[in-house]
Amino acid sequence: MAASGSGGSRADNGYGSQQQQQPRRRKGPGALATAYLVIYNVVMTAGWLVIAVGLVRAYLAKGSYHNLYYSIEKPLKFFQTGALLEILHCAFGIVPSSVVLTAFQVMSRVFLTWAVTHSVKEVQTEDSVLLFVVAWTITEIIRYSFYTFSLLNHLPYLIKWARYTLFIVLYPMGVSGELLTIYAALPFVRQSGLYSISLPNKYNFSFDYYTFLILVMISYIPIFPQLYFHMLHQRRKVLSHTEEHKKSE
Repeated sequence: MAASGSGGSRADNGYGSQQQQQPRRRKGPGALATAYLVIYNVVMTAGWLVIAVGLVRAYLAKGSYHNLYYSIEKPLKFFQTGALLEILHCAFGIVPSSVVLTAFQVMSRVFLTWAVTHSVKEVQTEDSVLLFVVAWTITEIIRYSFYTFSLLNHLPYLIKWARYTLFIVLYPMGVSGELLTIYAALPFVRQSGLYSISLPNKYNFSFDYYTFLILVMISYIPIFPQLYFHMLHQRRKVLSHTEEHKKSE
């Protein structure tokens, strides 16, 4: 549950929920499924735009980038959790993505949203939270716009370029914010024993959430480079193909 694709995904990112593959229309989804997907992606685009506007308004009102999380906390939780529907989209076959990969990427972000940032109140004032929130927000606005226009068969080159280019900055930015936030949560988790289960108990089972978070952080080491270089490869393939197509017209 790491390297959530902050620029993710879902390996965009950023940010997260975000494998760098251009969505392909296939025969499975009919008109009704396509209409639903368009509505879903439009709503999610609008939701992340609300978060972006909320961040900008809060910054202008405060004159500082500190503690901006509280200005977008509710919509962030709502729309990031709403991405869980993408797992069902894969499970029901209306999008041609892997259920396992999509679940991994979506749950990584949901985990960070609820099990770290929401659960450990002390980290909500950390600047690292703003770091991954900004990365997620930009990434998701681009990603959902990309899917919307692709479904409508009217994909502007600028959006395609942004989807396969901005992750170069957004993904490391988001991952850095995620790691720093988890790191900041560690002392509070250890002190409070949050989500930990100690022996003895009737289930004869123990769980140390502090150790689990450390393992999550360590898992970024092998996962992040693989996803990042995969996205660079996809960028070269997709954008070079687009350039060749333009030249042939």
